[in-house]
Amino acid sequence: MGSVRMGEMSVATATGEELVAIGLGSCIGLAFVDRAAGVAGLAHVVLPESGSAAGPIGKFANLAVPGLLDQVQRAGARKERLEVVLVGGARMFALGGGMDIGTRNEAAVREALSQHRLRVKAAATGGSNGRTMRVTASSGTVNVHVAGATPETLLGGAGSASARSTRLGPAGLGIAGASA
Repeated sequence: MGSVRMGEMSVATATGEELVAIGLGSCIGLAFVDRAAGVAGLAHVVLPESGSAAGPIGKFANLAVPGLLDQVQRAGARKERLEVVLVGGARMFALGGGMDIGTRNEAAVREALSQHRLRVKAAATGGSNGRTMRVTASSGTVNVHVAGATPETLLGGAGSASARSTRLGPAGLGIAGASA
């Protein structure tokens, strides 16, 4: 198991190798999966954009998307086969004045993905609970575990949706018809 901490990104290609991001609150777990190549990448995005701030490229949405894309392609993934999954983006603190960093992080990641012509296949975002994201390279499976709930398969595996999106309301409950 490879733990991907805040601001980090990692790529897995080995059979059974799993990438895990624990504690996704307002952060976004960004997974790229190429099942045919057996390649998966995971970034733990902390902030929407780098501006003039220093830090690892996985920390900022505007740098993490092209950085992770480059890494998975170097490992053998093909852009046209990539399946993208987002997890996190919760509102962890009730602060006013545009401080909803979770929503801003999700919007920035989606914008960066759009710039690279990548579409989100599945997402579990919003709400007010932390999550753990697990990505298994060889099977191309992405699972999410919301604190206090049953783990859910977002991509791959039996019973997963081909395009699933769960946008959680303030109480952490799913909103029907949520858009990806």
